[in-house]
Amino acid sequence: MERHGYYMTESDAIKLFKSLADKSRLMILKSLAEQPMYVELLANRLNLTPPTISFHLKKLEEAGVVNSKKEQYYTIYSLKESILNAKILDIIKEESSEKEVQEEREEQYREKVIESFFEYGKLKSIPVQRKKKRIILEEIAKAFELDRIYTEREVNITIADYHDDFCTLRRDMISEKILTRDEKGYQLIKKD
Repeated sequence: MERHGYYMTESDAIKLFKSLADKSRLMILKSLAEQPMYVELLANRLNLTPPTISFHLKKLEEAGVVNSKKEQYYTIYSLKESILNAKILDIIKEESSEKEVQEEREEQYREKVIESFFEYGKLKSIPVQRKKKRIILEEIAKAFELDRIYTEREVNITIADYHDDFCTLRRDMISEKILTRDEKGYQLIKKD
C-alpha cells in the first residue's frame, strides 16, 4: 500500500500493529501527537524511566510510526503522520506475498498430480481423492474449446483419448461443473 511515497509490506503492517498493541507506546504516541519531544521529557510526563521510553521509541521507530532527529544535545522524536493516517482497511486489502507463495505451492502440487497420473498423454488411472480428480479433469478439459457445443459422441471420443472409462470421466466433468449438458449438447464452462 502506498501512502505519501511509502510502500507498506505485510511485514511492515505486522510491525505497525505490534507496535500499537502496547499501552506505554500508545501513551508515547499521544504525547507526540501534541508536540515533538525528547526521551527525558517523555519519561517525566509518563512517569517511566528514560531506558523504558528509549526501548518503546526504538520499537515505534522500527515500525515507522515515529521519526527522530538530532537537535543539539537531544534526539527529538515526532509522529510520522503518513503512516498513522493509513486506513486499516487499506492495509488489510494489500496484496499478500503469502498469497503468491500459496499459489506457487498449488501449481507445484498440480504438476506433481499430473505427472503421477499421466503417462505419454494417457491417464494411467482415475484418482479416488476428489482434489486430485479435479486436477485431472481440468487437464482433460483443455482438449475442449470454449463456446463450442459438442455432441455426446464427440465428448466421448475426446475423453477416450485420455482414458477408456470415458463415461465415468464425462459424468465427473459434469458433476464438477467443468462441462455442462443440455438438449443442445455439451459445453465447457468458463472459469471465473
